[in-house]
Amino acid sequence: MNPAILKAFASTPFLVGLNADALALLGEKDAVHDFAPGDFIVREGDAGHSLFIIVDGDVEVIKHLDAPHSVVLARLHAGTFFGEMCVVDPVPRAATVRALTAVRVIEITSGTLYHLFQKMPDQYAIMILNVARDIARRLRSLDEAFAARSS
Repeated sequence: MNPAILKAFASTPFLVGLNADALALLGEKDAVHDFAPGDFIVREGDAGHSLFIIVDGDVEVIKHLDAPHSVVLARLHAGTFFGEMCVVDPVPRAATVRALTAVRVIEITSGTLYHLFQKMPDQYAIMILNVARDIARRLRSLDEAFAARSS
């Protein structure tokens, strides 16, 4: 496996606890993409069947980008990930993600995740539990931000 991918996997919360074989399976496709500042990585409303791990750079997650009152939901950095909602629940993208700096991401498709499920269901369960924990943390953070605005 590419050393940059291995390093990114090691620092990604939803991959904590996976064994070397599971990580190798996830890194098989070696789908690395580079984006320039201002590039859109995904757009709200688009079909999505993959998640992305940020290897380098910073992105912003924006809701209602084309509306008069768009909202920046989060700024994410190397070692974090986005797009997980589309692999857990296959609906259109819930937000737009735009590169703030030069960005390198690793894309993991739902097909690759399904392959992990078929080959190593115990490792898949660990990963899904980690994703659920991260979604809960993000939701909690948004709840706090919303509550602070309402006060």
